[in-house]
Amino acid sequence: MQMAMHTDTERCVRAVRSKDARFDGWFFTAVLTTRIYCRPSCPVVPPKPENMTFLPSAAACQQAGFRACKRCRPDTTPGSPEWNRRADLVARAMRLIADGVVDREGVPGLAARLGYSTRQIERQLLAELGAGPLALARAQRAQTARLLIETTALPMAEIAFAAGFASIRTFNDTVREVYALTPSELRTRTPRGTTPATPGAISLRLPFRAPLNPDNLFGHLAATAVPGVEEWLPHSPKDVGGTPTGAYRRTLRLPYGHGIAALTPKPDHIACRLTLADLRDLPVAISRCRRLLDLDADPVAVDDHLRTDPVLAPLVDKAPGRRVPRTVDEAEFAVRAVLGQQVSTAAARTHAARLVTAYGERIDDPEGGLTHLFPAPDALAAADPESLAMPRTRRTTFTTLVRELADGSLHLGVGSDWPETRARLLTLPGFGPWTVDVIAMRALGDPDAFLPTDLGIRRAVRDLGLPATPAALTARAAAWRPWRAYAVQYLWATDSHPINFLPV
Repeated sequence: MQMAMHTDTERCVRAVRSKDARFDGWFFTAVLTTRIYCRPSCPVVPPKPENMTFLPSAAACQQAGFRACKRCRPDTTPGSPEWNRRADLVARAMRLIADGVVDREGVPGLAARLGYSTRQIERQLLAELGAGPLALARAQRAQTARLLIETTALPMAEIAFAAGFASIRTFNDTVREVYALTPSELRTRTPRGTTPATPGAISLRLPFRAPLNPDNLFGHLAATAVPGVEEWLPHSPKDVGGTPTGAYRRTLRLPYGHGIAALTPKPDHIACRLTLADLRDLPVAISRCRRLLDLDADPVAVDDHLRTDPVLAPLVDKAPGRRVPRTVDEAEFAVRAVLGQQVSTAAARTHAARLVTAYGERIDDPEGGLTHLFPAPDALAAADPESLAMPRTRRTTFTTLVRELADGSLHLGVGSDWPETRARLLTLPGFGPWTVDVIAMRALGDPDAFLPTDLGIRRAVRDLGLPATPAALTARAAAWRPWRAYAVQYLWATDSHPINFLPV
């Protein structure tokens, strides 16, 4: 499937007629007679083909004068899988826009992070998505505004600024233009629930493309959780402060303050509860939670490709829809990857918990047992190396990493250039292929990262009769490209390690 799918009219018409939810987010159907745009799976009777045109983004639809369908709510679809699969300029720009960079730093700030001119970025985004960075950011602000209108009792003026609008007038005009309703009318149409017990708490649904297997996703996050920063709140007959039961919870370091996310797998969505110190962080928090859980993936495309290998096919058929557990903070994950070198999961958690207690920023959590934000690189760079309970060589690796993260010599983020960042990491002392690839897989989001020397992979390939040496296994795994990170999840799942099981 290529990003230019919206130009294949015949294929798009077939998807709309079959109401195939798999294509939601890949393209949007704009109806010329009603001036409404929909997702492919919209439940209404499909219009005649001659009345349909297809556009690559919600922002392009809005820019062309179409308003969002009130039935299928196309602006709430999962994001295009392209932005997590690709590492080119457009994909990096889209990840940064989702992370709120345009709202905070403007288009010049986006260009500076990417190392291109604003003109180059605007030209490429327009060519591929039919909208420039400002229009794409505006569409995201409109979606955030609607979410706040529908899920909170906040005054409209507070919602306008929390969603990133520069004025209440712009907020009113945008909502009316995109949804053909005033902000007050949007609120009136929404059934009102109970007001959250915790100030700043927002409950929402995170959509995904089915299937989704939560076992390795939440199992991995819970099994490796750092005390104080992360926890699994198990099912209980009694809800704690309204928090969903059976939730993975963690603290978030956000641009305007801190937050806490509680994430619970449901059959058709992820229940998400966000408690934010500053509501301006809402779109960034949502984006990071989606990225953490790999919710914009196209599991059918991934699984169909991996099934072509007769060794992987039974593993995929047994439990399809595995995602790659990622991170909400790339620098944090890089530090934890170093702490996990050549030690058990339990030992890595212990090392990380000591750093959190010593250098993390304390927070209050009235709904659970979270106590700290994971230490920022500058706090870790100020630590006394002699106080670190780790071998001298790993201590050198750790101190070099946090120093370069703190002074900006090394930048890990959603807009990182994957090949360039890999090469930079390999120059650091103590960074071998395993450390670089696990960071590439879970922090950078490279779907083709592979771990042929990983202990769990070595056990799996031995039991499955795959080549045992890293070089031979890498050659064998070439057929799994570009989805080798997903193959890793299926290989890991052959073991009885706790990372492979949904906590109870």
